[in-house]
Parts: sequence; structure tokens; C-alpha cells
Amino acid sequence: MKHIALPALLALAACTAAAPPPETATPAPAATLILSQDAAHRLRNNSGLTLQWITWDRRGDVEVTVDANGVWHLSGSQSAQDGPGRVTVDGVVTEIGADYFLLDGRVAITDTPDAGRRCAADKVWRFGVTQGRQYWRLREFEWCDDLTDYVDIYF
Repeated sequence: MKHIALPALLALAACTAAAPPPETATPAPAATLILSQDAAHRLRNNSGLTLQWITWDRRGDVEVTVDANGVWHLSGSQSAQDGPGRVTVDGVVTEIGADYFLLDGRVAITDTPDAGRRCAADKVWRFGVTQGRQYWRLREFEWCDDLTDYVDIYF
């Protein structure tokens, strides 16, 4: 039996060992589930965002984009004209139904209705249409400090 030198065995083993998977790899989100083409069209062509503490008279902008994998991204904000108040929404739309959509992301409200107020959470949010209204309303009203926040995205 022939003996193979240890350095040669180590070199051979290095060639056959599989590289470990990267530890920080995150899976790509699944394509947005669209249950209503009409609602998807309304969301894609929305007409802005409001928070009642800022104003209903001047809407903020909401941008909806769709990536190559069919994942819908939504990002928008409204800012007070006469102060620091602001609302932002940002995330991935995971599902669109006839009268609702689900947003996996962040909703944040700052400095309104009172200076110094800070509310932000990352989770799955439900926006829904009720009573024939022309907007989706965030369906969690008192999610921060017991104030009722009306975050609306119009179509």
C-alpha cells in the first residue's frame, strides 16, 4: 500500500469540501398575492396618503412599484406644512383583496398631534375599505399610546 503525504490529502479534501451557506442570506419575498385585479389597479394608481392629525386637505405621496419577481413595494409619507409632524409607511404588499391589502413593513408617526410623539412599528398591517369609502384605512387605530390614528391611502 502506498502512503500519500498529509499535505496532498489536505489539498484533496479542500477541493471536495462544500462551502458553507452564507449566514446572512435572507430569502426573497414571495410575489404579491393578488386576489382582485381591480383593487390592485386602484392601489397602483392611488391618490395619496393622509393622517388626520396633519390634514385631510393636502395628501402626501404614495409610490407603489413592482419588481421583476412580482413583489409590490409601497412607500409614502405626509408632512405637516406648518410643523414637524409626519407619517410614513414603507414595506412590501403581501396580499391585495377586493377591499383590503396587507403591508409587511413599517408605519411611523412623529411629532403629531403633539411635539415629541414617536410611534413606529414593523409588522404586517391591514388596510381596509369600509362603508363604501374611497380609501383604505389602517385597521389598527390605537396601536401607539392610546391615541386613535387614521392613516388613509386614497384611490
